[in-house]
Parts: sequence; structure tokens; C-alpha cells
Amino acid sequence: MNTDIRYLHLLSNTYPTVADAASEIINLEAILNLPKGTEHFLADLHGEHQAFIHVLKNASGNIKRKVSEIFGNTIRESEKKELCTLIYYPEQKLELIKAAESELDDWYRITIHQLVRVCRDVSSKYTRSKVRKNLPEEFSYIIEELLHERTDDQDKAAYVAVIVDTIISTGRADDFIVAICNVIQRLAIDELHILGDIFDRGPGAHVILDTLRQYHSWDIQWGNHDILWMGAAAGNDACICNVLRLSLRYANLATLEEGYGINLVPLATFALEVYGDDPCSEFMPKLMPGNQMDEKTQLLTAKMHKAIAVLQFKKEAEIFHRHPEWQMEDRTQIECIDFSRQVCTIDGHDYQMKSCHFPTLNSSLITPHSSLTPEESDLMQKLHHSFRVSEKLHKHIRTLLSHGCMYAIHNSNLLFHASCPLEADGSLKEVEIYPGRRYSGKDLMHYIGMMVRSAFQNTGEFPKDYARDYFLYLWCGKDSPLFDKSKMATFERYFLADRETYKEEKGNYFRLRDSAEVCDRILDAFGVEGENRHIINGHVPVHAGSGENPIKAGGRLMVIDGGFSEAYHKETGIAGYTLVYHSRGFQLVQHEPFTSTQDAILRGTDIKSTTQIVEMSTHRMLVADTDKGNELRTQIDELKDLLYAYRHGIIKEKRN
Repeated sequence: MNTDIRYLHLLSNTYPTVADAASEIINLEAILNLPKGTEHFLADLHGEHQAFIHVLKNASGNIKRKVSEIFGNTIRESEKKELCTLIYYPEQKLELIKAAESELDDWYRITIHQLVRVCRDVSSKYTRSKVRKNLPEEFSYIIEELLHERTDDQDKAAYVAVIVDTIISTGRADDFIVAICNVIQRLAIDELHILGDIFDRGPGAHVILDTLRQYHSWDIQWGNHDILWMGAAAGNDACICNVLRLSLRYANLATLEEGYGINLVPLATFALEVYGDDPCSEFMPKLMPGNQMDEKTQLLTAKMHKAIAVLQFKKEAEIFHRHPEWQMEDRTQIECIDFSRQVCTIDGHDYQMKSCHFPTLNSSLITPHSSLTPEESDLMQKLHHSFRVSEKLHKHIRTLLSHGCMYAIHNSNLLFHASCPLEADGSLKEVEIYPGRRYSGKDLMHYIGMMVRSAFQNTGEFPKDYARDYFLYLWCGKDSPLFDKSKMATFERYFLADRETYKEEKGNYFRLRDSAEVCDRILDAFGVEGENRHIINGHVPVHAGSGENPIKAGGRLMVIDGGFSEAYHKETGIAGYTLVYHSRGFQLVQHEPFTSTQDAILRGTDIKSTTQIVEMSTHRMLVADTDKGNELRTQIDELKDLLYAYRHGIIKEKRN
């Protein structure tokens, strides 16, 4: 008996008799022999809420595949499409069907039987107990009965028919259909892994987070854009400015204003007063197709964009000077402008400015250009307050903190958003994240996670003020695992004419990640075991349209940023990836652009997805082959020790 006797006494409260302990051992042993649940991996959603929600609803095309397999040639393709659309959007589709269907009771009868068949298929790899826990309370008994009885059983055919007829006759058919469709969606994906970057570019990051808050099982590895918003919520003014600048750059104010109630009126007022006569041509927003912004609004957006960009560079310079240990004081170009010559001096070289219209910069070299004017200070205070009092923003940030961190290991897969800092020879790089504290690999990721949490606590691992500032380093620091480039050339792109200054050299991880040896070194450092182990990350869009392969390093690395964001569709040639890991192996699902939820409901359009087999297992993987299986075996061993203790009188049974 290896288990601590004190723990066995606690365990005996849950399993008070030999019979209870033995029954649970039987149950757990049976679960070990069920097929492995299906995991879905997604990265870089960037606010594309409609496409993301549709991918969840259709399980990355898996539900459509199951409907085709189940019904084959027994129903028409148009009927399969209608059934799939009903499963994805039951409430909306029901309204359309009821308005057009003349024989509604017959339709209900046929459809309910079809939905039960689909539900039976997606629930087949789970225990009855797990399925039961996922059923809505009001229909739990009825769905469970239908799932485990068949119309082809002569003795039960009438029983099943009466259940369905009674659902219809009591006026509960609509509610039942909605309930069973939601169960199908829920059971089609066992676990969801988000590899970072929910925020920015698209209009619905807040909608994605509202969806995830209700989702049954998910985790996130924070991305650089998530960290930026987390920093803004923590009160980092440079992060606040960056968040606003990116939103204005892509003319995407829905998340800020509608999602989180951020008041942009003070910024608009300030921009009109200071840049009223400035065409702000470098700051015109990047409009996506369908964004019908009029010329007057575009011009106002450009003025707001320039105002917040200048304020951002000033706030960044303030933080960089406060932390010379970051070695980022060379990124204070706002202080290096020579107005008389209209150049910016960087590393001893003069670069021509595109324009030198900076009303809020002191043109003398006596006072640093990065000093805020009284009006800018007042504006910054108002913006800071707006972010700090947004209840919904802070609720969503708490969700990111509770469901995520910098990395995770699931079933021999190492997940992180962007990179693991490396030296030029491929060895893990030590990075100083706090004076005197240097880490690499797994420890680096762990302590950065502790740093992030410290910004929201008064008794964290690191000082709260330092942790708050550190969000800026995570966003644009050379050795940040979320950035890992030589610089972020934002200032250069806006203001310098020489395009050579725009270059951002990627870190060693991106240069060496095609090496199987380097990937193995990283996996070893993180303690990832298993015959088929992998690194999975996103961050850098894969140019699938030009033939780039997302599977690298002989299959050890999978890069799954396929460009969910509409802004990347031309660059990548596709509209996102889902990596699916089921009981038979890995499949990479490549998505084409999603039109709209309305099109899906009205016309039954679906995301066209192409599946590529990445790696297939020699045997069908069971729960026993997973991390969950290891946990269950530990529980079984502990229960066996409890049985031994009962049978040898070490612990007495608690009989009623």
C-alpha cells in the first residue's frame, strides 16, 4: 500500500464501503477503454467571431462529415445541408422552416429521428454518465431514452414512436430540437485549445470571449495581442494607447465601444483640436471589404489614429527610460527628431521624415519630445479611467487568467503562441525578466505567467508596478516569447521614408524551427514525453496559398495560424486552420472564408474545409493513452489501496 493513510481517510468519505470503492474501480477501468475524446486546436482568431462560432458549431466540418456518413444515399444532399444548418443554428432555422413547411408534424417526426441518430453517433465514445451531464435538465430523461433505444427493435419501436409523437403533440418539438442540436454541438468537441490572439483586427473579440465563458472545456495560451489588452486592463498606459491605435488602424471600434464601453469622445475631441488642419494621410484606416465608412468618418479616424500614435510613443519612451535593464531606450525615436532638418537620427544615421507636423512635441532639444502636454495628460487620464472601470473587460481578463497561461502540455503536445527564445546555436536562451532573475524554456514561460498574474494582485511573485510595466516588454521586447524580433518598427512605418528601416528581424526560434533536433531540444526542456510528441503554435501566418507547409521539422512542429482574420486572407490564401486530434490521429482542417451567419441560415452555406491527414495512429487511441488516462490509473491505484485498507481493518467501512 503506497498511498498516505491520511489521504485514504479522506478518500473513504467519498467511497465509504468496499462496494463503493470496487464499483468506482470498475467504472474507471471501463472509461480507460473508451476511444480518446476529440481535441480541437485553433489559433489567432483576431476578433473574427462569426467564423469562430461557426467553426465551433460545425466542429470544423466534423458534423457535416458525420451526417454524410450516417445517411449516405438515403436522403438528398439538399436535405443533408438543411439538417446540418438546423444543427448549427436551430432557433433561427426553425423559424424559417415553420414559415414554409405545410406538413409540420411529419417534418418534426422525421427530423427528430434524424437528430437522434446524429446525437447517438457523436455520443458513442463517451460514458452514459458523461453524456447525461451534458444533457439539458428538462429533456435529460427523454434524450437518454431515445439514444439507447432503437426503432429497428421490434419490441421498442412503438415505445420510441410514442415518445416522439408526444413531444410533438405537447408542443415541445421546437424546444426539444434546439436542446438536442446543442447537445450534438457540445459532444462533437471534447476539448478546445486556443493558441492565443483572440483580440484585435476583427470586430468581435468580446463576442468570442462571451462564447468561451459558456463553453464546456477550453484553455488558452496567451498571445501577444491578448497580453496587450491584459496590460491595458491592468492600467499600462502604453498598452492602452497600442490597443486604441490598432483598433483605429483597422477601423474596428466595435470591440472598444460596443463590447467594453470605452469612451472615445475625449480622443476624438482632442484629435480635432490638435490635428484639425492635418490630412494625416499616413494614418488613414485600413478598411476591410464591406466596411462602408464615409470620407468624413475616415478623416476623423485618421486624426484620432495619429493622436493616439504620438501619445503611444511618448508613453513607451517613459517606460523604456524607467527600465534601462530592458535595453530598449534605442526605441525612443520620438525623442530623436530634428525639426530643423526634418530628419530622425537613429544609431548615428539621419533618416528623412515623411512629415514633421507634431503640434504636441517640443521642437527644441532642451525638453524631451516625449514629455506630455497638459492636454495629453488630461486625455491619458480619461482613457486610463475608461479602461479601468470597464466591468465587462475586467470580467473577460479574469476569464483569460483563469483558463490560460503562457504554455500548456496536453497529451504529449507542447502548446504556446509564438516562440521559445533560442541562442544562435539552437540552445535555450536565458532571458532576464526581473533584475537578477534569468530563466529559459519552461521556467521562463512559467515565471512570465507569474509576472502577468502579479499585475492583478497585491501579493504576487513580482512587484505589481513592475509587472504592469512588463506587459509592454511582452508586447514588443526583443526576447519576449510573444514577440521575438529585433524591433517593432511601428514608428518607422508611420514616419520614415526609407523602407529599409521597416525590417524586423525574426528571432532564432523562427530561423531554426524547421530543425527536428531543435524541436526535440525544446520538447525535452519542457519535459514532454511520448512516442509522437509535438510543438503546436500560431502567431506567424502560414502562406498556404503560395505552398508553405504548416507541418515542419519532420512533423514535430505544427504551425496553425492560417489567417482567421480577414486582413490576412490575401496574404495566406485561406481563412484559418483547425488542428483536430481524435482517436485515430491528427488531421489539419483548412478553411475557406466564411460569408456570414445570415448566409449560413438562409442558404445553408457552410465553411468549405479541406482535410489533410497529418499523422495517423497505428491503433485507435483510447482514454488510457492520454493524460486523463494517467490520472485515472492513479485514482485506480489509490482506490485499490483503499480496498486493501478496508479488507485488512486499517480503515473501517462507514456503513449506514
